Amino acid sequence: MDRDAHELARTLMPGLRVAVVGGGWAGVAAAVESTLRGHAVTLFEMAPQLGGRARRVDIDGLSLDNGQHILIGAYRETLRLMQTVGVEIDEAFLRTPLRLTMPDGHGLRLPGGPPMIAFARGVIGQRAWHLRDRLALLAAAGGWALNGFRCPAQTTVAELTAGLPPSIRAELIEPLCVAALNTPARSASATVFLRVIRDALFSGRGSADLLLPRQRLSELLPAPAQQWLRERRADVRLSCRVEQLARRDDGWSADGEVFDAVVLAATAVEAARLVRPFAPDWAADAAALRYEPIVTVYAHSAGTRLSQPMLALPSDEHRDPAQFVFDHGQLGGRDGVLAFVISGAQPWLDRGIEPTRDATLAQGERLLGTQLRAPLKTLRVLTEKRATFRCVPALQRPPSRIAPGLQAAGDYVEGPYPATLEGAVRCAVAAVKALPNS
Repeated sequence: MDRDAHELARTLMPGLRVAVVGGGWAGVAAAVESTLRGHAVTLFEMAPQLGGRARRVDIDGLSLDNGQHILIGAYRETLRLMQTVGVEIDEAFLRTPLRLTMPDGHGLRLPGGPPMIAFARGVIGQRAWHLRDRLALLAAAGGWALNGFRCPAQTTVAELTAGLPPSIRAELIEPLCVAALNTPARSASATVFLRVIRDALFSGRGSADLLLPRQRLSELLPAPAQQWLRERRADVRLSCRVEQLARRDDGWSADGEVFDAVVLAATAVEAARLVRPFAPDWAADAAALRYEPIVTVYAHSAGTRLSQPMLALPSDEHRDPAQFVFDHGQLGGRDGVLAFVISGAQPWLDRGIEPTRDATLAQGERLLGTQLRAPLKTLRVLTEKRATFRCVPALQRPPSRIAPGLQAAGDYVEGPYPATLEGAVRCAVAAVKALPNS
């Protein structure tokens, strides 16, 4: 749409003139939610495509994501958003009950049914764990529930679970923690971990289900959302970086263009740059966040089909980097393509990309064993250095409200969730609801 047509559309539409700065999942969610509420939306994204960190990468004709993502049934706002823009959830995802199983079959598998009963049945049914270990886990989970899934703010996940048997910590707690918080249990916030456990395992039927994407992330939200927005006369501006935000008596301006309200959905670093002149304290909180990287090693093993689409892997900081491996052949991708995911990857990155890659391939060859039909060959190693903020105890995260008519949205903004797609979407929806007259 050209600028004149967009201005005409604004005069015909009720609601606010809303600028959304940033076109990652939070920005897309804010733009869609604002449009649903009758606002005239301009979405600014500095990259040539929407999606932010969840974007497509083409490798020798093979379309992959810049990192492997999963959703769970408890991601209700994200799923609602996808359905709003026309995504068929049953086609887009392979949905299975929660399985955190190792290549040797050890680990937790939840059956279907009411969440509390399913969790108890899954734990009792895991015969690889000693009976006393299974009972200890059920007792601990019951204690968390009785306490309302709350604990002192300074508690780490390692401290919270110190009384659990080593097998439970290694095969369940560590994989869950690093998958959800991208922070090792020894330094991860137990408060946030318990919120994830509550919502994922105990918030309703299907909440713990794994939703493994059958499509690239760009096809799950950014591309259909872009089309949906443009069909509703939203102004989507790609390759367009906002250089300056400024207060006005009648609202806000973005590079001189006037809006009634702004949703700032850029990265924490970019958001801090934009608001530092008039909100230095908020900018300081955003700039003070520290980050955990994620490394994804894409490899190919001709003819390989793993026992599960996703397997947990025993990992450590000395020999085995990856915590999970995904079989793309079972997820709508090319047969034999495997994605090894290394969360909380800083100790490995400190050694260098090549040692990390080599250790991951050696880990895969050793642990997957006879499941591999051919030796692993590297396709690409992708590193997201600022994948998520470090989710440590009592972390001071910047609030959503920056100033009247200016709201922040992003997975790093103050809230109960770690840096996940659901956290980004929920924060964006809340930011739009907090706008004046919204």
